[in-house]
Amino acid sequence: MSFDTLGLSAELLRAVAEQGYADPTPIQRQAIPPILAKRDIMAGAQTGTGKTAAFTLPLLQLLKADAHQGGRRNVRALILTPTRELAAQVGESVATYGKHVPLRSAVIFGGVNIKPQIEKLRQGVDILIATPGRLLDHVGQKTADLSRVEVLVLDEADRMLDMGFIRDIRRILAVLPKMRQNLLFSATFSDEIKKLADGLLNSPALIEAARRNTASERVVQAVHFVDRERKRELLSFLIGSRNWKQVLVFTRTKHGANRLAEQLERDGIGAAAIHGNKSQGARTRALSDFKQGAVRVLVATDIAARGLDIDQLPHVVNFELPNVPEDYVHRIGRTGRAGNEGDAISLVCAEEHKLLGDIERMLKTEIPRGVIPGYEPDPSLQAGPIAQRPAGDRNAKVRPGAQPRAQQPKRSGGARRSWRSDQSTGRARATLPE
Repeated sequence: MSFDTLGLSAELLRAVAEQGYADPTPIQRQAIPPILAKRDIMAGAQTGTGKTAAFTLPLLQLLKADAHQGGRRNVRALILTPTRELAAQVGESVATYGKHVPLRSAVIFGGVNIKPQIEKLRQGVDILIATPGRLLDHVGQKTADLSRVEVLVLDEADRMLDMGFIRDIRRILAVLPKMRQNLLFSATFSDEIKKLADGLLNSPALIEAARRNTASERVVQAVHFVDRERKRELLSFLIGSRNWKQVLVFTRTKHGANRLAEQLERDGIGAAAIHGNKSQGARTRALSDFKQGAVRVLVATDIAARGLDIDQLPHVVNFELPNVPEDYVHRIGRTGRAGNEGDAISLVCAEEHKLLGDIERMLKTEIPRGVIPGYEPDPSLQAGPIAQRPAGDRNAKVRPGAQPRAQQPKRSGGARRSWRSDQSTGRARATLPE
């Protein structure tokens, strides 16, 4: 199936062709026809599967059919995203695919001066891409009129709920017209998402291009066991010995991201940190430097990295496992995008065995694991609660209530796997015994 079989206009097909795309992805094949038929949809897909184009292209088609013909432009389509970075990238997609149609778009988010946004809204826009908080600022100042919205898109709805935006979303829904088309996209379908969908969507088309809470099949996953205080040393070794040129590294905290970036710099590895405390300008510069190769490593927290779209990103490293298992799927989904393969490596210390078990239970599979020679964990160190054992305390022993290694979660069922390292590619793969 090619794009020209989906009912898109010549202008949109031209823009798609200019981007070098010939065939739609599964989520695009499934989502575009019902959206063009003006149906509500509830769609789930692995990250990097082309979901932005899956709603952008038909949205442009619907609005183009009744394009602005004089008079004041009104916001006819509203796209809500959880983060500034995702809003900017969706805005780029709208501009790219809509370059040959007479529609205007604007992107608004917090952390930057609101006055240029007000001026752009006053000029009139057809498509508004926004984060919830800044949009409510505009609604409160009466600089954004949402009374004529025809289509609402909730992009990465699961992350918006995780970030506590449900009240903001409800306030926004209250000022929108009751009669509208609703498109909900989510990487995972939690019970909370289903509850939101039940109150929002009208007889939606259900689209799931990936199994619930699964990782992309194009991502080769591996776990390297290592003591907590040697993680940074192992990370530097992997980057240097395997000559990784572009690596996205995740930490749990903003302070941890800053500290790790500084340590990598001292190791001679160009690195930058990106997190919520950074100004939007600093985040944009760090991301630009990373994409252009000015720095090899981008160290990020989950919130800052959500929605990052980096072409052909080869490596993702979980320097620390996330506390929420679903965030693991979002993290490693930054690689293996748009048909490309990628590696996702997790550096796991004794304190994180339970987190690893939670992730594997969610995935319903065991992640291939092993030890890098020279970085074997010290068997005399046993796990204490993550928050109670300071980094670098190599003399820490078992604390009251700690989980001994013998009682760590057992591996999931099925044939036992072994692990091997391919030094030429830096990949770890699962192998079955002969």
